[in-house]
Amino acid sequence: MDQVDCVVIGAGVVGLAVAREMALQGRETILLEREASFGTISSARNSEVIHAGIYYPKDSLKAKLCVEGNRMLYEYCRSHQVATQPYGKLIVATDPNQIDDLQALLYKAQNNGLPEIKMITGEEAKQLEPQLNCVAAILSSSTGIVDSHGFMLSLLGGFEDAGGMVAYQSPLISAKPIGENAKEGFELEIGGADGMKIQTKLLINCAGMSAPAVAQKIASLSKDQIPKAYFAKGNYFSLSGKSPFNHLIYPIPEPGGLGVHLTLDMGGQAKFGPDVEWLEIDEESQIDYTVNPKRGEGFYEAVRRYWPELKDQALQPDYSGVRAKIVPPNAPAGDFCFNTPNDHRLQGLFNLYGFESPGLTSSLAIAKHLEGLIKGS
Repeated sequence: MDQVDCVVIGAGVVGLAVAREMALQGRETILLEREASFGTISSARNSEVIHAGIYYPKDSLKAKLCVEGNRMLYEYCRSHQVATQPYGKLIVATDPNQIDDLQALLYKAQNNGLPEIKMITGEEAKQLEPQLNCVAAILSSSTGIVDSHGFMLSLLGGFEDAGGMVAYQSPLISAKPIGENAKEGFELEIGGADGMKIQTKLLINCAGMSAPAVAQKIASLSKDQIPKAYFAKGNYFSLSGKSPFNHLIYPIPEPGGLGVHLTLDMGGQAKFGPDVEWLEIDEESQIDYTVNPKRGEGFYEAVRRYWPELKDQALQPDYSGVRAKIVPPNAPAGDFCFNTPNDHRLQGLFNLYGFESPGLTSSLAIAKHLEGLIKGS
């Protein structure tokens, strides 16, 4: 039976960043992906925003890894010729009653150590974006857009250059600890056309929305260590015609998400979303990614608060994504969760749960943080 140092499950952007880091550390690493290619699920269904780290509680993993990840991602993209667009972002208060909320966001951002962020007046915001309706705004200059496919392709190339191997259409069937508390690693049964068994000392679950389901396949992992998955769908609508804005435009956040905001793609085309649609399903395979055109009715009302000139029939259903949540509706937003041997006592096993936004921005920092946890375990 083949034996390797490390197996990473899931070739989304976090899994690719983690696998690359493991290979760069000199570990013989296999990346397992159940789909036919990398980054085809959540990583292909997001806004591609490079977040600054504004919204997350001080000292949370999301705050720490997003701020670090923002810097690391821009540096990586510059040195690896991956395209970015540092558009900058305006978070807008459209009503005087929202200014306290805006101040609270600014305070939170400053506590998180963000560079290049400040409050500006409504008039200053309108000088930047003449069609914007607001009474005040936060300007975040380090927010931007990344070519997420190009970034993932580059991570994959780095992983393979470091000796890593990817196995597509290779779902995990089961993982069994070898020795007491997996002291000698894990034996994995892997499905697919050429099913196989391998042994690994290090097993890292980066399966995104499916991470809890993958964890269920690991023998001897206590069920109380596996969170329930919740599925919050976000729908996007695209704007017909040229965008009137040169910055990303965000309203005050709402429960479960950041509100219906305007983002720009690498070519400057505008799209709106995501909204928050909680799905009453039990597993990822039940997700319907179709965008219901009727949801656009709510988009018009939300967008016209900050862009009153949005015309009827200007929005078309575009695409949707689903957040990898481990907290239910109406609960406070969850943090990134690294489930480690200190939690479950199985040596060499690391489960990554709840890695929703800002997972793309944080991916390189997540990989570095995980390496530190592995060395400390």
